[in-house]
Amino acid sequence: MKKTFITVVCALSAFASAAADMTDDQKTVYAIGAIMGKQVSVFNLSPAELELVKKGLTDSVKGGKLAVELDAYGPKVQALAQKRMGATSAKQGAAGKVFAEKAAKEAGAVKTASGLVYISLKEGSGPNPTATDTVKVNYRGTLIDGTEFDSSYKRNEPIEFPLTGVIKCWGEGVQKMKVGGKARFVCPPEIAYGDQGAGGAIPAGATLNFEVELLAIKAPVKPAPTPAPAASEPAAKK
Repeated sequence: MKKTFITVVCALSAFASAAADMTDDQKTVYAIGAIMGKQVSVFNLSPAELELVKKGLTDSVKGGKLAVELDAYGPKVQALAQKRMGATSAKQGAAGKVFAEKAAKEAGAVKTASGLVYISLKEGSGPNPTATDTVKVNYRGTLIDGTEFDSSYKRNEPIEFPLTGVIKCWGEGVQKMKVGGKARFVCPPEIAYGDQGAGGAIPAGATLNFEVELLAIKAPVKPAPTPAPAASEPAAKK
């Protein structure tokens, strides 16, 4: 274990050094690969399959003869994506169900009709936000294996958003909180990102685990009143 850890650290250090030596254009080109990687992440590629993707990309970029006819195999790409996403969703769903059931048995946990498991970590004070309010929060989101996919704490910047614009799990969970409070939300896929997942960070069918700290509630912004039409000037006398 220790040897493996040292090897990983050395590899990461070497990569960081290489990244530091990149020019701005090189970093931009590297970002092209990173973006493409996120796009193909839904296929859950094996190492051997990833090599095939690299070969296809190389052959296409160099203008060489392709190993397959795109007219025949291009239309099959979407079907394969759906098949792989379905398999991932089923696997994630089974594991997520066990995770949520365990969380629902924790002290103070409340499971709602939607499937949300709400666990208060610190009680706040004051009113609860309503469904139309804008809130200011700090949060950390992880998968059920502990992998962190998002965190306002890491960015050192709380976020503000209207509760009408978030996943159902958040809209429901935050309304149970009071300012100054902190809670944990366990969100099954039905009230999170469903069978589609989100980008490369959240797999299809994933159950999500959030720690949320409610910092402030802001009333919904009222639209400015529409000004009355200007009165027309009297017609000039002839």
